[in-house]
Amino acid sequence: MTKDKANISTEEDQTDAVARRKSGEFVRGVSGFRDQIGDADFPAEPGRYHLFVALNCPWCHRVILARNVLGLQNSISMDVAFPNRTGEDDPAGAGLWEFSPDRVASLTGETLPECTRETATGENFRVAKDIYRAEGASEQSVPILYDKKAKRIVNNESAEIIRMLDRHAEALGSALAGDQRPSLYPEDEALREQIEELNALVYTNINNGAYKAGFSSDQAVYQKAYEAYFETLADLDELLSDGRPFLMGDRFTEADLRLFPTLYRHDPVYYVRMKLNGAKILDYPYVWQWLCRAYALDGVAESGSLTHCRQGYFGRSWNNVVPLGPFKPMDYPDAYHHPELARF
Repeated sequence: MTKDKANISTEEDQTDAVARRKSGEFVRGVSGFRDQIGDADFPAEPGRYHLFVALNCPWCHRVILARNVLGLQNSISMDVAFPNRTGEDDPAGAGLWEFSPDRVASLTGETLPECTRETATGENFRVAKDIYRAEGASEQSVPILYDKKAKRIVNNESAEIIRMLDRHAEALGSALAGDQRPSLYPEDEALREQIEELNALVYTNINNGAYKAGFSSDQAVYQKAYEAYFETLADLDELLSDGRPFLMGDRFTEADLRLFPTLYRHDPVYYVRMKLNGAKILDYPYVWQWLCRAYALDGVAESGSLTHCRQGYFGRSWNNVVPLGPFKPMDYPDAYHHPELARF
């Protein structure tokens, strides 16, 4: 693992993390593999790199979004884990991401066609933890950016993966011409400062804030996260009320990409599962219209799966029963095709 690389991600403060977890606060850990495509050991080449992901995971979702909107579907291969992790009786251990296309989802009563076996290492590993064990590491998270030629993990920090896919899209074999491909982090220092500022706010109050609300067992921690989440949604609605199509103006950038996975999950999943039941995204009309606008972009709709999200989030709850709704104003994700549903 490389530990001295410049850290471009927003991470949670790890001060007294053990004690904070014991007190009931959800504290997200820090990713350990931080090499970069473009380093001497990891040249930017078409067909060399692979992603290990889970479609219910929002951190994976933003990496898949970057892969798809940048036209890298054919040059960066991908394996998809089952949305529920291993159980207590699994010989590999509990709580592990598993590549198991034969597993049946309780929501559908069928296997999930997006799920795959592990195809990149040559070892047909069943659980993601074994990919890390092969390098002497104890981590078990996804996403993982993997070098198929060197048989090594490159990086497992989603913020850095999306940045390097954007930076090296052409060299990695993007199917899109330069004028058709979005620049997620444009060469404009003033714009980059705005993106970084919004990224930090969205990570703290929205992306990680949803988890802090949903998975903390302390009422005060939950309330603080809940309030910050909805205050930030109101601020974003105000930002978008001036008619701009995207957060930074006319162009879809990394700021939009990083916000999207959480808000895509809010109405059908997080409203209940994360106890974020103060309002729907529909109730923030300019944010809802932004969400629909982003969903309509090439490559976005196929980057996620609400079936996987529902199965993953509710299938790990105390009774493993997955809610079927909402069906009003219409089923999701069909609703994302209808910006006119916004509640002004």
